[in-house]
Formats: sequence, structure tokens, C-alpha cells
Amino acid sequence: MADAEVAIAQLTADQQLALEQFTAVTNQEIKDAIPILRRCQWNVQIAIARFFDGEPAEDPVAAAANTPTPQDSRRQETLVNGFTSSSRSSSSSRRRIDPAPRVVPQPESQVATQAPLILSLLFAPFSLVYSLLSKYFRFIGYLFPFIPRTWGRLTASSINTPTARRNTSGRRPLNPRDTAARFIREFEEEYGSNNLPFFEGGYGQAFDLAKKDLKFLLVVLVSPEHDETASFIRETLLSQEVVDFLRNPENNMILWAGNVQDSEAYQVSSALTCTKFPFACLIVHTPQVSSTAMGVATRITGPTPPAQFVSKLRQSMQAHIEPLSRVRAQRAEQQASRNIRQAQDSAYERSLAQDRERARKKREEAERKAREEKEALEREQAKERYAQNLAQWRKWRAASLPSEPGPEEKDVVRISLRMPNADRVIRKFAADADIEELYAFVECYDILQSDELNEKVREPGNFVHEYKFQLVSPMPREVYELKAGGTIKERIGRSGNLIVERTDLESDDEGEE
Repeated sequence: MADAEVAIAQLTADQQLALEQFTAVTNQEIKDAIPILRRCQWNVQIAIARFFDGEPAEDPVAAAANTPTPQDSRRQETLVNGFTSSSRSSSSSRRRIDPAPRVVPQPESQVATQAPLILSLLFAPFSLVYSLLSKYFRFIGYLFPFIPRTWGRLTASSINTPTARRNTSGRRPLNPRDTAARFIREFEEEYGSNNLPFFEGGYGQAFDLAKKDLKFLLVVLVSPEHDETASFIRETLLSQEVVDFLRNPENNMILWAGNVQDSEAYQVSSALTCTKFPFACLIVHTPQVSSTAMGVATRITGPTPPAQFVSKLRQSMQAHIEPLSRVRAQRAEQQASRNIRQAQDSAYERSLAQDRERARKKREEAERKAREEKEALEREQAKERYAQNLAQWRKWRAASLPSEPGPEEKDVVRISLRMPNADRVIRKFAADADIEELYAFVECYDILQSDELNEKVREPGNFVHEYKFQLVSPMPREVYELKAGGTIKERIGRSGNLIVERTDLESDDEGEE
């Protein structure tokens, strides 16, 4: 793991991006993916193609130069070389594994053929004239739409005549999945219902699935024109022994079959060097050759009895079970390590999220306390400013109050006030004095009794005074509100007994509650 981290640290940004794309598609380990990308000059597309198609273990040119001339293994056994030659050929066949290519058929509609250069130059004037005429007639058909319809009705009868009818005896080209479904349907129509586990997909999909899941891929190719096809299918492929062997989950077998009359099956037969029908080929992952290579374990050609067919498959599988088991164990270990890393990353993310949540709550709590302290400080400062403005206003208003009328004044009003501290105060006011003057007297009574009256104080700016008491007559109870206005004589009369009731006590009690 440390070596992989060091190797990643030494890569450039483009190489790291290519590595990330390659591992996301192929699910390869980093230590196995970096050598493949280096051999492909860090080209992701070429590396992915080599991963799925398999890459040679050595240089193809050097391998071709060092490979000896192939000998025909299909020779008759004699009493002299029957046992020795067969044993040597079987051992050499076990050592040598032919690569199994991955075939992805190209739709026939997308196959484009290019004419030779000389013919292209000779037919260039005709092509130009044809293009101009086709555009001209298309424009005429656009201007006069009835002409194409009339021409179509006139030529419909000639098209449907037997002499001009197209040859529809050929097989219609389909995509790989539909081609596999058509083969399975025709197989059941010809040989009846069966229990063969056919893979319902293309050869490339079955190839990739066998490589990914480390399974054996059995490819069966048949030709309806061959005389021994029907007998091979009925006697060998549909035998209970072969069916049970293919359906046994312990064998890890994927069965793909095709008709060579289809394009895909024909390309597969050419890639697997099929020389005789019926043909069966066992493909398996070959980790001893390359970490991504798929090889041909065995080929079975011609009519083969069921017991011999199963025996050949089982013998070929035995030679590859141990390497596949090691690769499965390695992949399981890699997957377990990946799961552990994912669990660790998940736990780290959860712990990080919890730390962030705690930090967020702590920060919000600190902000809330700071905000409350600021608000409390602002309230205290507001109270202090209000108290200063109130004291200044009371001094200013006490200095602006007219003095009490003398004995010579006849038009006066005599008011008896009971203060909140239970003191009785009697004072005369001018009859035409506003009732606000009576309220101001009560508000500034303690200032009028002290020596602070001699101080010259200005009215505080931006201060709106509010009287926090009201004057009430006891019997009958009547409240002389300030907002009603009027003079003292109009509101109270020539004399009156009034009680000073505080109005701010109720609000203070509610705030304490």
C-alpha cells in the first residue's frame, strides 16, 4: 500500500486522471493498473481495450520470431508413437494456451467499403452529376408534392412483381442480444424444450462476465448445413449428463452458443480458428499468462460422445481451477481491504461531521452569549441615558414652572395632592394653567424642594418625556388623563383632592414575573 501511494505521488496530474478513469472502468488495483497504463503510454482507451481483450505477455514480434513452426497434431496414432507422441502432445498443449479474443460484431449497416482510388477518379463526374440531379429532383418534389406520390403509385406494381421481388431468404442482422434470443427460439423450435443454460446475450458480454466473475466460458458453434449437427445436439449437447454438468453451479460455467449463419457467430468462429463443425471451445481466465488475459483451454471438434465431451471439459478445467482459486482469493482479499478502507473512510467522515457539528454548536453558543451580553449592555446604557435625560428634563421643567399665585390673586385653583409616598401637598395654580402644569409639578416636586432649582439646565435633545403616573379623584373615582388636555379649572374646578397613582408599577411587576 505504501508503494502504491509513493507511485501515485510520482505521477503527473494527467497520469493520475488516466489512472482514476482506468480503475473506475476495470475495477483494477492501483499496483496492477499502473504497469498496464505505462505499457500503453498512459492512453486510457488502449489500456481498457487491452484489459478486456487481453495483452500478450511478451513482444508480439519477438514471440513470432521465437515461436517454432506449428506441427499438425491431428496425426494417426500407431503402435510405435501412439502413447509417447500423444503424451508429449497433451503435455505441450497444457503448457501452451492460445489467447481468446474478445469479438464485438459491427452492424452491417455501419460497414463502409471504399472503392479504389482509380475507380473513384473515373466515376467522380458521374457521382457529381448524380448528386446534382438528386438535389434537383428533391427540390422539384418539395415544390410539387403530388409528383412523388404519383410516381410511387405507378412504380408500386413493378416493385411487387415476382421478378423484381427482393431475396428474403437470408437472415436479418440483429444486435447481439436479439441474435442470441433468436438462436434460443430456433433451437427450441427444432429440438424441443430443454434445460441448457444458454447465455441470453452477445459473445462480448459473456466474455466480459466470465473474466469478471472468473468463470469458464463454453462456446458452442453449430452450422445447420452440416450433416452431423443434429446428431451432435440430440445425442451429446442435450444428453442428461452434459446438461447436469453445465447446470452444476460448482463448475462456474457460462454457455454461449451461436449459429454461424449469423454475423457474430461467424466472426467468433473465425477468431477461434474453427475448422470443423460442430465446434466447442472452453475459454478461461489465464493469470499465469497475464492478469487480464483470457485463453482457450481446449477445443472439441466434430461429433463427440457425452462422456468424452464432459471428460475433456473436466480435464481442462482441472488445470485452471487452482490458478482461478488463487485469483479469487486475491480478489476477495482486495475487496475485503477495499471494504475496510471504505468503512474507515465512512467512520472518519462521520467523526469529522460530528466534530463539525460540535464546533458549529459551540460557535453558535458563543455568538448567542456575545449577542446577549451586547444586548444587556445596550439596555443598561439605554437606561443610564434615559435616567440622565429624565433628571435633566426634570431640572429644566422645574425651572420653567411658574411660581405659586400670591394671596392677591383671586382666580386660582386650590389642589390637594396625595403623593405616592403618602405625603399631603397643597398648592395653588392659576385658573387658566394647563393641566400639564399640574402633572409637571407632581413630577418635579422633589426638585422644587431641593437646592437644584437654582441650576440653569437646558432641555435635553431628542428626548420625549412620558409621565408615568396619573391623577385620580377618590370619590367618585375619575381619572384626569393628560392627553385630554384643557385647563386645571375646566377639568377639576375651583378645588379638588387628587391622588397620584403610579402607572409604571404594573409594567415592572409583569417584567419580574
